[in-house]
Amino acid sequence: MNKNQVATSYLQFLENGEIEKVIELFDENGIVESPIYGVKKASVFYRELQNDTSKSELELKGIFEQNDSNTIALYFLYKWTLKNNKIVEFDVVDIIDINTEGKITKLKIIYDTVISRRLVDELE
Repeated sequence: MNKNQVATSYLQFLENGEIEKVIELFDENGIVESPIYGVKKASVFYRELQNDTSKSELELKGIFEQNDSNTIALYFLYKWTLKNNKIVEFDVVDIIDINTEGKITKLKIIYDTVISRRLVDELE
């Protein structure tokens, strides 16, 4: 897969709650940097996210890439329904680094956590 296919597959799998398919997009040592969950191995991060989530709705706003780079950025609206049915909606930028085998090595998530951090903390 090229980096655009990896990125669009990632969004589709994430929205559909297909966490094992999301994890398969990552290199075995792939990591996720999240403003709420911290830096974690992808398999750990996505299972934690799945545990806190009852539904995800994503609306893609743009894909940004350079031809001579292994990095691609996704800009989307994320409507996140937590397991307690509280909903938080925010704009997100995911910056994805992809290796030569077409696997994600790092995914950095950027968004404003003012509301979502409080709601996730209430889950505990």
